Amino acid sequence: MKVSVWRGGAEGSLQTFEVPRYPSQTVLDVVTHIQRKLDPTLAYRYACRVGMCGSCAMTVNGVPRWTCRTHVDKVAGNDRLELRPLRNLPVIRDLVTDMRSFFDKWERAGGHFEGTSTKADDFARTAPDSAERKAIDASIECIGCGVCYAACDVVTWNRDCLGPAALNRAWTLVVDSRETNTMERLRAVAGDAGCHACHTHMSCTERCPKHLSPTASIAGLKRAVAKAAVEGKL
Repeated sequence: MKVSVWRGGAEGSLQTFEVPRYPSQTVLDVVTHIQRKLDPTLAYRYACRVGMCGSCAMTVNGVPRWTCRTHVDKVAGNDRLELRPLRNLPVIRDLVTDMRSFFDKWERAGGHFEGTSTKADDFARTAPDSAERKAIDASIECIGCGVCYAACDVVTWNRDCLGPAALNRAWTLVVDSRETNTMERLRAVAGDAGCHACHTHMSCTERCPKHLSPTASIAGLKRAVAKAAVEGKL
């Protein structure tokens, strides 16, 4: 199998390796083989290898994916693979991107919980069958892998755009009744770089390895922002 791998920084180029095929081989197996057997200078990230951390995400034949959960048999056309770093993120070297801007946007979107309870208070409870809990559950399993961010054309066009992951996180907090910073968060996501920047291409939903729908979360934010604006709260 011929595997073309991005080498260098933003101005790098593709380098082609020949890699043996094995049954049940993943794309991460291929990258690991190259680094261990063919070129020890190849830079890439991984941790858990079982789809829990998301750190092995790369662009495989033009599509952002978790390489540990992507089998070669499903993506290799004519025994060829092309591996590049995730799109929309600065390239550090080879297949490694700088994730700082991705997580900075989580913070800009108000991605951390703010409540009023202290350790002296009893646990705040939300009924599992409540509409609030169901809305949160539909979006809460994001692990911050960056696949949706790399898939988003709006982020490509507008580098200030907060992106699907940050907006999805904001939605889980907006609908949480225990949260005390809702209006500030809605202000943070209401601008041209926030939820209204979304063109509903649904690339984030299509590519999310956790089968979440950031598109639906962003639609929820648009409704919440509109409601708050009509009520004169923004």
